[in-house]
Amino acid sequence: MGKFKGYLLAALAAAAYGTNPAFAIPLYEMGMNPNSVLLFRYGLGIPILAILMAIRKIDYRIHSDEIIPVFILGVLMAVSSLTLFESYNYMNSGVASTLLFVYPIMVAVIMTFFFKEHFKASLILCFIFMIGGLILLMRPDGNAGLSGFGFLLVMVSALTYAIYIVLVNASKAISRIPTTKLLFYVLIFGCSVFIFKIMVGTELTFPDRGIGWYNLVALAVIPTVLSLACTSAAIHIIGSTPTAIFGALEPVTAVILSIAFLGQSITPNEIVGGLLIVVATTIVVTSNSVDKFILHVRKFFPRHLIHKK
Repeated sequence: MGKFKGYLLAALAAAAYGTNPAFAIPLYEMGMNPNSVLLFRYGLGIPILAILMAIRKIDYRIHSDEIIPVFILGVLMAVSSLTLFESYNYMNSGVASTLLFVYPIMVAVIMTFFFKEHFKASLILCFIFMIGGLILLMRPDGNAGLSGFGFLLVMVSALTYAIYIVLVNASKAISRIPTTKLLFYVLIFGCSVFIFKIMVGTELTFPDRGIGWYNLVALAVIPTVLSLACTSAAIHIIGSTPTAIFGALEPVTAVILSIAFLGQSITPNEIVGGLLIVVATTIVVTSNSVDKFILHVRKFFPRHLIHKK
C-alpha cells in the first residue's frame, strides 16, 4: 500500500507539473517575461506553504547544516524552471515539455554510476517504451523542427531537475526536513535567482489584465506547491528513479489539456505516444514481476547469444 501511494503521488506530481505551459503562455502574451512569471510563481507559493506549516505546527527554524543543501536545491529548482520557461520562447511549449522528460534517464544514470543503484532490466524496457512515446509526442505531424538553443535550454532544465531529485533522495540533512518545510525554503532560495537577474538588468514585468493574476496564482498552487510536494513525498516512498520515470506522464497531461481547454485536436501519433508512456509507467509499478518474466524468458536463449565473448 505504501508503494502504491508513492506511485500515485508521483503520477499526480507529473500531471500537476504538466499544467505549466497552459498558465505561462497566456502571461507571455500579456507582455510578461519568464523571469518575472517565475518570481511571482515562487513568491506566491511561499505564503501558501507558510500557512500550511502553521496549520501543521511545523517549526520554521532551519539548522545550520541544512542551509547549504537546501540553498543548492533552491538554485537547482530555479535554474530548471527558468531554462524550461525560457525555452517556450524558442519552440512549441508542448515539444519543450516533452523533451524535458529525458530527465528520468539522467536520474537513472546518476543513481547507477554515482550511487551504485541496481539498474533493473525492467527499467531498460521502460525507457524503450518511454522514449518511443516521447518521440511520437514530439513530432505529432512528422515534420516538426527544433530550435538548437531551445533544445539546449531544455537539456539544462532536465539535468538540473535530475540532480535536484537525486539530492532530495540522497542527502541525509534534507531527509530530516518535512516536505512542506523543505519546499518553503526551496522557493525562498529559488527566488534569489530571479531577484539576482532583475538586479543585473532583467526587466520586472506584470500582467496587464486581471486574469493574469489568476494564472500566476494557479502557477503557484498547481505546478509549484502541489507538484513539488507530491514529488518530494514520492521520492521518500519509492525512490528517485521510479518518481522520475512517472514524470513522463506530464506530456500526456499536456495533450489532454490541449484538447479539453484549448480546443486542439489529437493526432494518431499523440494517441500512440501517450499509450506508450502509460505502458512505461505501468512497467515501473510492476517492475518486480516484469524482472522475473525477463529472467524467465532469458532461460530460453542459448548462453552464447546472451554472453558473447
